[in-house]
Order: sequence, then structure tokens, then C-alpha cells
Amino acid sequence: MQALDLQVTDLVRDLLMTTIVIAGPVLLVGLVVGVAVSLFQALTSVQEQTMSLVPKMFAVMLVVLVLLIPALQLARDYTTRVLNHLVEFGLS
Repeated sequence: MQALDLQVTDLVRDLLMTTIVIAGPVLLVGLVVGVAVSLFQALTSVQEQTMSLVPKMFAVMLVVLVLLIPALQLARDYTTRVLNHLVEFGLS
């Protein structure tokens, strides 16, 4: 029973790491672009709402498109590991 608990704990830890690896770059780019645009707006006194939204949106979309294939491969690998463990858990 304790070995099963360790396997479940390892799968959950792996899930969290996979989520961080997939979502981290996208969130980081959104943060950096948002801070840069906010700094630019503060320095120039331009308070246009679309100026803060559009660059962030394009930067996030670009990062998602660039990292889509590696992110899908990571998600596929994690799903394969989980499905392989189903037999050990007695769920298949």
C-alpha cells in the first residue's frame, strides 16, 4: 500500500512539474511584456487601454505557437506514464 502511495505522489509531483514547464514560459512572457508596457505608459503618460492589451496578447500568442509542439509532447509523455500506471493501480 505504501508503494502505491509513493507512485501516486510521484505522479502528482510529475503533474505539477509538467504544468509548470508548459505554462511557465507563457506566463513569464506575459509578465515581462506587461511590465515593459506599463513602464512605457508610465514614462510617456499614455494611458491607452489597448496599448496594454495588444502587445501582451501578441507576445503570449507567439510564445504559445512557438512552444506548442514541445508542450504537446510533454503532455503526451505524461499521459502515457499515467496510463501505463493504471494497470498497477488496478483501474484497467
